[in-house]
Amino acid sequence: MERQKHKLKILPEYFEAVCTGVKNFEIRRNDRNYQVGDLLELNEYIPEKAEFTGRVVVREVTYITDYAQQENYVVMSIDIA
Repeated sequence: MERQKHKLKILPEYFEAVCTGVKNFEIRRNDRNYQVGDLLELNEYIPEKAEFTGRVVVREVTYITDYAQQENYVVMSIDIA
């Protein structure tokens, strides 16, 4: 199966944590059928202004689990693509 690239919004505080490597996971509703090997294009977004900042980071999904998550949610381990 060909890996997909998912363009997603991410809040500034989480964006910074991903960029610095402190946050190496994403918890998301699995409405896109995420797969190991997919790319997450994380676009920093400020909801109060309803605008993107223009900062983007790409991470590869390296592991997925739905253990102890809300229905239809997954935890994805991510790493530098």
